[in-house]
Amino acid sequence: MKTLDHIPTGKLQRAGKLVQTGVKLGGNYIKYMGDKIVDPANAREKLDEENAKDIYNGLKSLKGSALKVAQMLSMEKNLLPSAYVERFSLAQFSVPPLSGPLVRKIVKKHLGKYPEDFFDTFTAESVNAASIGQVHLATKEGKKLAVKIQYPGVANSIGSDLALVKPVATRMFNLKGQDTEKFFKEIEEKLTEETDYTLELKQSLSIKEACQHIPNLLLPNYYADFSCEKILTMDWMEGIHLSEYTRDNTDQALNNRIGQTLWDFYMYQMHVLRAVHADPHPGNFLVTEQGELVAIDFGCIKIVPEDFYNPYFELASENAINNKTLFVEKITALEILRTDDDAAARAYIIALFHDMLSVFTQPFHGETFDFSDEGFWSKIAQMSERLANDDYLRKLNGNRGSRHFLYINRTFFGLYNLMHDLKAEIIVDHYKRYV
Repeated sequence: MKTLDHIPTGKLQRAGKLVQTGVKLGGNYIKYMGDKIVDPANAREKLDEENAKDIYNGLKSLKGSALKVAQMLSMEKNLLPSAYVERFSLAQFSVPPLSGPLVRKIVKKHLGKYPEDFFDTFTAESVNAASIGQVHLATKEGKKLAVKIQYPGVANSIGSDLALVKPVATRMFNLKGQDTEKFFKEIEEKLTEETDYTLELKQSLSIKEACQHIPNLLLPNYYADFSCEKILTMDWMEGIHLSEYTRDNTDQALNNRIGQTLWDFYMYQMHVLRAVHADPHPGNFLVTEQGELVAIDFGCIKIVPEDFYNPYFELASENAINNKTLFVEKITALEILRTDDDAAARAYIIALFHDMLSVFTQPFHGETFDFSDEGFWSKIAQMSERLANDDYLRKLNGNRGSRHFLYINRTFFGLYNLMHDLKAEIIVDHYKRYV
């Protein structure tokens, strides 16, 4: 794969890159108008494919927050056309890495020495390049290590990047009306945290200490002596990415075991730690030859405040779904119902969110849940389509819900999708035996 010796870091350079992408999209649309006449059945699909390719190619050269948006978009299987999901999913695994000479300069700048002065061996070619950083294989005293190196300029360009890709993020999070800025502030804060590897080291050590007693779960050790704000060193963990594993594995009993471990890990974080790994895409999980689940990359940790946690999970109970008074109380506490809603808007919002939450909270309503249930996923798809096409909801004044919904909901939808890939059947409250 071609390597990069330079990443645009200035606002003008990065904006210029996206302007070039915009010109390409304009050309694609002109071509689409002609295709509608000669090949109407396939014209839209061809437009989606060309646009997805050009948007991804533009973002991958920028890396940083812009590419992170594409990575997040790849998880929105019910929001975007499949061409976008397939192309953007490359942001999880397949982007051009930094060149070896540039990597050596970055290590020298931030740790004071070249990598060969710290490690017994250091592979100059990255083994994995993603949106914010890339990983190199190193050894020290016989131990294999993964050294994550952040791309130059990523932290300083978050604000300007979000301004440039705001139209994409607006659609991704369905943000319209007043109060939109509180959601973008939440995105900017989390992305800023992800660029602080000193914070990630602290979070990783905390999660490891708190969750290492969960069976079948492996978490790497981390090494502060070879880490700093822009470089993070940890154990090299053997295994294949969860997406590769689910594509090839046919042992459903093993899938169920891995799925239960994944579910327990998330429920323990959510209900016990009240801090959760909020980036559950397949690239952050490995499966070992022994069928153990490996969790990596704790840069995006969402703290769950008490005043959000309580109504959120009370609303997930069948009791709240079946009790209108309690239901209205909880969606008001979560800022879904607003004080300035008129009677018609209130009735519409209550009915819509009751239908939606009756579906989305199903995994919490019984002792077990089977994520291979296609009836459940069909309802999810129908509800997603309904929300995407709901003109009345878009016209209502303001966004719906606490800012905490952004990353908590993304966490659960990401988890749901991983569980669906595994086709896992799990015991819902199994995590409680580890409390």
